[in-house]
Amino acid sequence: MKNEELFKREQEKWISKISLKNNFELADIHMVAGIDIAYWTEGKVDYGVCCIVVIDYITKQIIEEVEYWGKIDVPYISGYLAFRELPLIMEATKKLQCKPDLYMFDGNGYLHYRNMGIATHASFYLNKPTIGVAKSYLKIKDTDFQMPKNEMGDFTYIEVDGDVYGAVLITRKDVKPIFISCGNWIDLETSIKITLHFVEKNSRLPITTRYADLATHASRRKYTQ
Repeated sequence: MKNEELFKREQEKWISKISLKNNFELADIHMVAGIDIAYWTEGKVDYGVCCIVVIDYITKQIIEEVEYWGKIDVPYISGYLAFRELPLIMEATKKLQCKPDLYMFDGNGYLHYRNMGIATHASFYLNKPTIGVAKSYLKIKDTDFQMPKNEMGDFTYIEVDGDVYGAVLITRKDVKPIFISCGNWIDLETSIKITLHFVEKNSRLPITTRYADLATHASRRKYTQ
């Protein structure tokens, strides 16, 4: 319980500093980074690799790709995954030559038990606006979501105790939805708009986190051969 108590206190000090408002103009977003992490175990030791793919907002071309892998020293505790992921993320960002204007995470942001998913938690260390893009639903306080219409761009809000935590978004017709939440310094409507901007025909995911996800799988194969 000691780690859990420390982690909870650490997150609680940031909660009041979360801002679900844009601190930027969309026209000033030029480079957007997608971040994902993959894990594996060798013997009794856990390892992880963080991949970051930076994409030009206008051309949607890849500008830069980096990765960082290493031993995982933080135990897994449900609801506190950010503490396990953040060290890898920060080491990977040190390798970047460019400076992304915004980060998109394969995971949640405000849509979290304490509104502190990885996209929100990491924002305080990256000092940039962030968005959470999750492939599955994190159920909070037994709150179910309402499925949007089967039309690209349609969404429904996820409300918990009257507070909007995120949105269920249809990015392509006849495919499963994804779950969008603000990380920090961005509003939900802009988060949805940017996510849809990066969705292409061959996936329900935005290319930012999709390319990062593909990169982590490739890296894990490389390091576990």
